[in-house]
Amino acid sequence: MQLPLDQLQSLLKTLEEGGASEFEYEDDKLRLKVAMVRGQAPIVSGLSAPLAPASSPVAAAAPRVEAADPNVVFVTSPFVGTFYRSPSPESDPFVAVNGSVKKGQTLCIIEAMKLMNEIEAEFAGTVLEVLVDSGKSVEFGQKLFKIKKS
Repeated sequence: MQLPLDQLQSLLKTLEEGGASEFEYEDDKLRLKVAMVRGQAPIVSGLSAPLAPASSPVAAAAPRVEAADPNVVFVTSPFVGTFYRSPSPESDPFVAVNGSVKKGQTLCIIEAMKLMNEIEAEFAGTVLEVLVDSGKSVEFGQKLFKIKKS
């Protein structure tokens, strides 16, 4: 059994709106535990079934704002997968540190279940940091990029 990304996002929204801090579900094919800490991304653990990725391209999970500067945000992974900075090993990265990005521009690719999902910028800005090395595994909600909004 697979849990589609849109269903997981809907569940997280419902939990947040209801003020729940923890949710646990288990049946014959799926075990899911979600713990939410206010002001932080939800922590999803115990998945015994893989998440089904949304169709490409995918917008990144809601960026998290850094407390020191409200214009500095973190782009996080919308699901579990393998992070790639470029379309192929021989190609230049989609974005570079201190480089500018436009809204809708591809930031990276996350491979999940043999599907390549493009993660796009939700706003224009400047890349301050790339927080993951190409080819590394990423978790749901893991910080990928630190970007200053323009």
